[in-house]
Amino acid sequence: MTGLELHDYELDDDCYKVRLFLGLLQRPYSKITVDAYPGNEQRSPAYLKLNPRGLLPILTDGDLVLCEPEAILGYLARKYDDRRMWLPSEPELFGQLLQWLAFATGPLKAASAARRHAMLGETGTDGSAVRTARSAFRIMDDHIIKREFGGSEWFVGGAATVADVALFPAIALSRDFGIDYDEFAGLRRWMGRVRKLPGFITMPGIPAFY
Repeated sequence: MTGLELHDYELDDDCYKVRLFLGLLQRPYSKITVDAYPGNEQRSPAYLKLNPRGLLPILTDGDLVLCEPEAILGYLARKYDDRRMWLPSEPELFGQLLQWLAFATGPLKAASAARRHAMLGETGTDGSAVRTARSAFRIMDDHIIKREFGGSEWFVGGAATVADVALFPAIALSRDFGIDYDEFAGLRRWMGRVRKLPGFITMPGIPAFY
């Protein structure tokens, strides 16, 4: 039995979600660097045994193997958040949180595709990914501005949750594919608040100031 191990690629936004949350939890872990680009190591036979979809991140905790970043965030919050801050148990807040996690795995995935195309030349993506990402950011911006008017600074409830962690990388890295933060004043303010959370860590592509 070993402790937490994260199979990670430094420039991958989904991997960053998990690294960020582990930082916010201040939870120690071992990082295993995967040659995702250009090596495609995550699609090697050894990695396909861990995740048949050939995607990162992959988290192991002893004998447990978990894939999909939002699932990993939920697991880490349930197991290692002693304060029960990051994954609220109240039914209303929990339902709202799940909505945003679904958003992160749905419309917001276009931001990841647009970024991979811009940075890595990944094929199979056209300009529609940027348009879809911008539309997703507009939905997020409208929501957080409405929340601010209601007296809350976060996407769900009165404190940061795993929803904020899951949503943060896409907009924080949007300049990599040509979408500037100036279009989204509410998200700019929210990103500044995320940066101030104890244990926050950054990654290449995220500027120091918004």
